[in-house]
This record gives sequence, structure tokens and C-alpha cells, in this order.
Amino acid sequence: MTPRESWIPGLPAGDLFGIHNLPYGLVSGPPLTRATLVVRIGDHVLDLAAAAVGSEHAPLLEASSLNPLLAAGRPVWRAARTAVVSWLSDETFRARIEPLLLPLAGLRCHLPFEVADYVDFYSSEHHATTVGRLFRPGSPALPVNWKHLPIGYHGRAGTVVVSGTPIARPSGQRLVDGAPAFGPSLRLDIEAEVGFVVGGPTALGEQVSLSQAAEHIFGVCLVNDWSARDIQAWEYVPLGPFLGKSFATSVSPWIVPLDALATARVAPPARDHPLLPYLDDTKHDGSAPDGGGLDIALTVSVNESVVSRPPFASMYWTPFQQLAHLTANGASLRAGDFFASGTVSGPKRGQEGSLLELTLNGAEPVELDDGSVRAFLEDGDEVVITGQVAAAPGRPALGLGEVRGRVVAGPA
Repeated sequence: MTPRESWIPGLPAGDLFGIHNLPYGLVSGPPLTRATLVVRIGDHVLDLAAAAVGSEHAPLLEASSLNPLLAAGRPVWRAARTAVVSWLSDETFRARIEPLLLPLAGLRCHLPFEVADYVDFYSSEHHATTVGRLFRPGSPALPVNWKHLPIGYHGRAGTVVVSGTPIARPSGQRLVDGAPAFGPSLRLDIEAEVGFVVGGPTALGEQVSLSQAAEHIFGVCLVNDWSARDIQAWEYVPLGPFLGKSFATSVSPWIVPLDALATARVAPPARDHPLLPYLDDTKHDGSAPDGGGLDIALTVSVNESVVSRPPFASMYWTPFQQLAHLTANGASLRAGDFFASGTVSGPKRGQEGSLLELTLNGAEPVELDDGSVRAFLEDGDEVVITGQVAAAPGRPALGLGEVRGRVVAGPA
């Protein structure tokens, strides 16, 4: 069990990055001589490579990314986390560990894992319904298969970037006055999502059951899956998202261990269609003690103006179902595989996870605090998505950090 307190002086008891959290990251900058794995606690980080010297975890925590640790599997993840918690809570370790704590300010954050494959899902009923009504008026808002399986597509692993990376406006084909034209996207959008980092590799042909899925999810982060809506609208028939999505996907630099979110588990929305056995989580078969959902509150800001507060607990399909479906055909998992939830949107106005929904495809632009309005993003706009688990009886508040990106003009 995670202790209530750390010996770190001045660390507030309710800090979002306290001893209950300890997300992993990869940072560089003086006095570090290379990019180094760390855990964050408060406004400091612990140099894991130095802290692990002489321990059984040294070969994994001295690595230049999380991938060796991801490959080791959940028993090793838990053992490593137990060791880190002890170093930061047991006074007997203080003399050795305290000099290895570094102020986070001034350090540069990097993508903490090497992305193997990337899959993005489409798992918010509210998002999918709104999009369906916008683009298929007069037809059912949801595709006939939507409540029977988690719909997703394979993204581009090479364009997954860490928070803070500038986002160049993409160019591509779009329909102009009924004819295809090439040029910069005029409908650049955001998608507020939650991402899941995978470890515990599997063999080709092996399925991961719903009850096994949690054993393969190492941790959780925030995602902005940038989307060029005009490019997407022209290209997506019949095979789906391609260049309108593949130019950039931003992720937060802190990977919160799934174990840290154990008290944030909640039941997903009621199912109104029977699920096939491999996706049926109605009996909570062990993959999720209190349900497969996660009670994470997101906040979306454009140029420091809060425009939306999407609730992740409202997602119809859970990450455990997503991973079970991803491997249902025998697709193998690799350390560093990454999948995202799809746009997180709630049932109320002000809970939409994209400008497409917030502005009803540009028909009702959103007003920012400075009086300007946005239908879609302009060059120079900065988008910040934050996330946290609110404190509740028996549950500490936890932060997921932020994912930040500023739009810049694309190549001339």
C-alpha cells in the first residue's frame, strides 16, 4: 500500500504529484549528462538511474527510455514502483536519495518511451453521435457496429511527439467549390484524449482477454490528436483517417502508472446492447475491480481560455475493452505500443473534446477571454489539455500533467 506521506520537506499533503502518483518521465539538462529516466514528486524529479545503482532494478532504470521496463511485465513494474515509493517515504533512504532530487524547473522533458505501434479509438458515444449528426444528417448518428465493438484506426507512430513540440499546420487535399485542391488545412482542430502505454509483449496469434488487459497496460497519459478536418472529410471515404490525422499526435511527458489510478476506477455507462463474451465487462471479471472506466477530469484551453471540460468517466468503451479488441485477431503486442481513447466528450455543452463539436463544425464559433473567436485553430494558437483525478473519501487527488502545443505555419 502506498504510504500517505513522503519525507520530502515542504511537499503539500494534497500535491497532485505526491507519493500516491509518482509518474515516470524522461528529462535532460544540468546537472544530468544525458536524457535520464525520472519520477516526478511535487515540483522535483528523482534521478532513477542514480537512485537504482546497486539494486536489481538498475539495468531497467538506467535505460534511455521506458521500453526495457515496459518489456519486463507487470510483476517487475510493481516491484520497481514499490522500491521507488520506499526510497521517497522511508527515512532510512533519505540521506542517499535526497541529493538525487532535482528541481523540475529548467529541465527539458522528452518522450519517455519509444512508440512501437499507435492505435486511436473512437469510444465516446457523445462525440460519435455529434459527429454523426453533423456529417450524416437524416441518417442514424452512430454506425450500426458502434455499440458492438470499439472502432479504431492505426495511426503513425513516428509522428507521436512530446508536449511542447510546435505543430506545423499540415497541407493536403481538400474539397474547394466541389473540386479537389491542395493547400494548408483551414480547419485545424484538437482532440482531447487519454492515452495508454503498453508493455508485456505477446506472441503473434495470442489474444489478450478482458481479464488480462490490465496486466499489459503500464500507464496513462494525456493526448492531443490534432486533426485537419477539411483534409479528413475529403479523404476518409472509404478507408478512414489518413493524412488528416497522421501529421502529429502530442502526448504529455508524464506516464502515470495504472496502479496509481486503482482508486479512480468507475463503472462505464450502462450498456444498451448485449456484448460478445470477449468484450462483456458487465460482471467486472477482474480486469477492473470497480469497473473499467476511469474518473479523470480533463480541461481544454486555447490561448489560456478554458473552452471545455470533458469527463473521461463518460467513455462508452473502456481501455480494457479496447486492448482486448485490439488483440482479438491475434495481433501481437510490443513494448511501447500505444493506444488512445479517441476524443473525450461528455453529454453537456461545454464538455466537448474538439472544436468540431464545440462550434458545430464552425457554425457557432467559441469566444475566447480576449474577445476573439475561433471556429478552428489559427497560426499562433496554443492548446493546453490538463487532467486530474479529484480527491474523494479514500482517494487522493492525482495529476496527469498537461499536453501543450502551439500551431505554427507550415512549409511555404
